[in-house]
Amino acid sequence: MKKSYLLFLSVMMFLLVITGCSTNDQSKKPAEEKQAAPKEKVELTISAAASLQDALTEITSNFNKEHANVKINFNYGASGALQQQISQGAPVDLFFSAAEDKFQQLVSEDLIDKKNGIDLVGNELVLVVPKDSARGIKTFEDLPKADKISIGTPESVPAGKYGKEVLGNLKIWSTVEGKIVYAKDVRQVLTYVETGNVDAGMVYKTDALTSKKVEIAATASELTHTPIIYPVGVIKASSHQKEAMLFYDYLQTKAAMDVFEKYGFKGL
Repeated sequence: MKKSYLLFLSVMMFLLVITGCSTNDQSKKPAEEKQAAPKEKVELTISAAASLQDALTEITSNFNKEHANVKINFNYGASGALQQQISQGAPVDLFFSAAEDKFQQLVSEDLIDKKNGIDLVGNELVLVVPKDSARGIKTFEDLPKADKISIGTPESVPAGKYGKEVLGNLKIWSTVEGKIVYAKDVRQVLTYVETGNVDAGMVYKTDALTSKKVEIAATASELTHTPIIYPVGVIKASSHQKEAMLFYDYLQTKAAMDVFEKYGFKGL
């Protein structure tokens, strides 16, 4: 009887141990499964000035090495046109402008919280001419020699506004105004010069450096135009605030700033 009782007791203890281990394994499973679950895929839309395209392509590629779940779609164009789209309700997560006034317009409309915006980089305005041009245009003062000159539409393209300021301050706007060919953004100005459709154009230094078909004839003095500053900020109505802030913060890292400087932008 005693042996039978001890055998029964041993079996019961063994079963209790097995049951306890099984229970513990089951309780761990949800946590383990939750930890292993892939991050939710998120898509961000960023409206950015056309002149930022090359730098942002590389920066985004680097960002995705760390955050593969965040897909970033860019809407490039003239800052003024992009600002108007956002003002009219376009679904955008971040705005990266080439002009402070376009950015501040959205701040004043309460579409961007000022604390989630920053003046990030700067640029220079340059005069470009086609490679091997025979026009003899070496300075801004030489522009009267040209038949056609391209700048961005000043009302919507910041580079065009800066260009008009330069020509006005150099007292040659009235002389060349009739020769101006307006473009929708700086990339279109660059294309006009590359193809020889115009004799000269005014673009950002960063755009000029991307082309082997043009050469920089002159750089505008900072005294002749409004400071060229690129602010970036998160749109309040973004449905992915966490991911938008993640990319916004990444743009301010040394790794991102090194890329901006590689493409000719200046850190502020």
